[in-house]
Amino acid sequence: MQLKPIISPEQAVEKIKPNDRVMIGGFMATGSPLNVINHLVDLGTGELNIICTDTGYADKGIGQLISSKQAKSVKASHIGLNPETGRQMNTGELEVELIPQGTLAERIRCGGAGMGGFLTKTGLGTMVEEGKQKVTVEGEEYLLEMPLTADVALIKASIVDKAGNCIFNKTTKNFNPLMATAAKLVIVEAEQVVEVGDVEADRFTLPGTFVDFIVAV
Repeated sequence: MQLKPIISPEQAVEKIKPNDRVMIGGFMATGSPLNVINHLVDLGTGELNIICTDTGYADKGIGQLISSKQAKSVKASHIGLNPETGRQMNTGELEVELIPQGTLAERIRCGGAGMGGFLTKTGLGTMVEEGKQKVTVEGEEYLLEMPLTADVALIKASIVDKAGNCIFNKTTKNFNPLMATAAKLVIVEAEQVVEVGDVEADRFTLPGTFVDFIVAV
């Protein structure tokens, strides 16, 4: 069994480059890799294309990257808890694509599964359909939604063994496992790192196959 490198937060954020597509787990900062994000803010890497479920709060989690103007674009399901995201969107400083939450999850899942996209009725007749292909199946109209992938995924797990297998505590799971399947490079921030075999294999939600590096906090 291959053990995964355990690196520092400083080493982790050095792997993120300007213009990278970066998926970041969490929901309202719950389950977000806050330590890694803090170090990314300190490093100042900019021009990031962030994919997330929301932009958190202006002073916490993903919101800090917005406040420090390190994001070039954001794909998210809502931004209402962070007024700075809306301000930058309205002034043209930040490109924002608002995606229905179920659609966002499925686009990421498709990216991880190598699928070409999926059909959904969600967004028909709204601004969501703008610029998208419509497909008719048995007389019913659908939107064709395309998969989402990333250069890097930053995720957070409660327990990670040294082979990268992950356990997520309750709602901290949210988008984290999905994002790990859809990125070229996956960095997991672990609350606790344990030896291989310390945890029963059937307790793991995300196999270590998807993880490249572990940050122990």
